[in-house]
Amino acid sequence: MDGLGDLLRGIRADGALFDRRLLPPEASAEVASGAPLTLYTVIRGSGRLVPDGGPALPLRPGDTALVRGCPPVTFVADAQPDRDASPKPNRDTDATTELLSGAYRAHADIGRRLPAALPQALLVPDDEGCDAVLGFVSAEVAADKPGQQFVLDRLLDWMLVCTLRAWFDRPEAQPPAWYLALADPVVGAALRAVHDAPARPWTIAALAAEAGVSRTSLAERFTTRVGKPPLTYLTEWRMALAADLLTERDATVAAVARRVGYADPFAFSTAFKRVRGLSPTAYRSTRAA
Repeated sequence: MDGLGDLLRGIRADGALFDRRLLPPEASAEVASGAPLTLYTVIRGSGRLVPDGGPALPLRPGDTALVRGCPPVTFVADAQPDRDASPKPNRDTDATTELLSGAYRAHADIGRRLPAALPQALLVPDDEGCDAVLGFVSAEVAADKPGQQFVLDRLLDWMLVCTLRAWFDRPEAQPPAWYLALADPVVGAALRAVHDAPARPWTIAALAAEAGVSRTSLAERFTTRVGKPPLTYLTEWRMALAADLLTERDATVAAVARRVGYADPFAFSTAFKRVRGLSPTAYRSTRAA
């Protein structure tokens, strides 16, 4: 398990919403998807993405902006688009800017931990050398082929992973404390144990054995690095997983309880309500609505 992998745990696009815009110089367009997480990439040309209430994000070919939440978003094409950096010849006019957006259509698609780890808007320059693949994404969006939605779903997942991997390597990124704590040899060992097997009946002693230190040493170091004691973190992580599992149509509360380490569904319900503020049944009804 790695930090990014766990932030992305449970994320899988289903019915991804893609949009392809071709804009002449200085043209603007409302491009908000109304989805909780949207990626915007310029395939050719250049322009500025302007989320409501935030600074403009300049986009050149291959750059990707990620916008969290559902603010109004406008894209403004440059007067002189950057054509030299375009990954492929312009198919329309030399001055056209092509903007591609991909959106996760529901909160269930983007997990529970990821949004809290991101700013409302972020920009990742094209440092990954992904131009060839982005050209394929653009062509797939413009086409009408059998199985297209399945292909687009997986392409959106790829775009998200590629973007976040680059973002968390940047100095301005502010990942959550537990993400950074994975680099600590002691705390990281305990975190990996919890994340890899959340249903195990973990105790401080068991986690300390995984880390190869005393219980006192683990408790102090874990609390300092992560900001909360190990068993508090374990409970919150189990409830985050449970929140995802409760969105599955056929999962019962008892089954979810077992999958996150609770033999007694009543004890699970009590813990879930304490952490999430709603009972599992009420939470499920709210998510369905």
